[in-house]
Amino acid sequence: MRHRVKKLLKFNWMDFQHRKAMERSLLTNFFLHKSIKTTEKRAKFIVPMIDKLINVVNTKDEINAIRQVMSYLYTKEASLELFKNVAPKCKGKTSGFTRITPIKYRDGDNAKVVLLELV
Repeated sequence: MRHRVKKLLKFNWMDFQHRKAMERSLLTNFFLHKSIKTTEKRAKFIVPMIDKLINVVNTKDEINAIRQVMSYLYTKEASLELFKNVAPKCKGKTSGFTRITPIKYRDGDNAKVVLLELV
């Protein structure tokens, strides 16, 4: 049975630790470079997390925001980039911080490659 299983957004073939590591590495690289090239499924997987982290930085006090952000990001540089450059630009909004632009289909497996970037 598939009760309450979001087929598009979950990577059910990965175990929990693999999904969490993939999510954290994508988020870290996204905030470091402000855009990444990845597959469409992975981009749709991390867009809600990007919105959540930017809202945490904008709404919570600084100590709790740092603690919560560092549980999602690997490096200190990525969190500093989020706090100093990304979040202040998105102060008035609650969502819609990213843009997904299709680029091409990958040669090996014909997966759709997209560019995920900040608006």
